[in-house]
Amino acid sequence: MERLNTQLYLQNCFIMKENERLRKKALLLNQENQALLSELKQRLQSKAKATHPNNNSTNGVASVTSRATTQIPDLNVPPLPANKTA
Repeated sequence: MERLNTQLYLQNCFIMKENERLRKKALLLNQENQALLSELKQRLQSKAKATHPNNNSTNGVASVTSRATTQIPDLNVPPLPANKTA
């Protein structure tokens, strides 16, 4: 029984260590994704400004930019639950 407990304890330690490693990796990937998303939004904003140079008002640029950026999904938001119909 003690041998089984020791084996389970070691497996648990391994799982916790692996979990921590994966958590750190996920954090780094999330930071990288946020940086890339920010860069993409900036590029879309500058592209929107370049394609509409006559529209110098803030509202015009914001409306064009918001249309462009609303198509970029936020991957940090959990997906909506599927509508189950029986």
